[in-house]
Amino acid sequence: QVHLVESGGGSVEPGGSLSLSCTSSEYLANIDCVAWFRQAPGKERESIAKRDRATGQTWYRDSVKGRFTISLDRAANTLDLRMNNLKSEDTAIYYCAADCSGQVRGRGTQVTVSS
Repeated sequence: QVHLVESGGGSVEPGGSLSLSCTSSEYLANIDCVAWFRQAPGKERESIAKRDRATGQTWYRDSVKGRFTISLDRAANTLDLRMNNLKSEDTAIYYCAADCSGQVRGRGTQVTVSS
């Protein structure tokens, strides 16, 4: 099974930016669907961004659309998530996934947005 490791989390003030990165034991460009999920305290895990291998198309949850960008670095074999204009409600553990359902995912990285 593919092994995923997220990095780049941390604490930031509202309006700030963070970039997350996910490394994989398998070549990410060959995986049909790669995605980022998050889980806030007391809430269910939710998908926030996805990328389809065949079309290269991306999907974003409305709450992050226009602020977050998912991208695949083929040379480095990483799945990245650029997060701008962060809000307190973005505070969560962020996971990268090697499928659209989030079943195959890493252990996550904490993102805290607070003043």
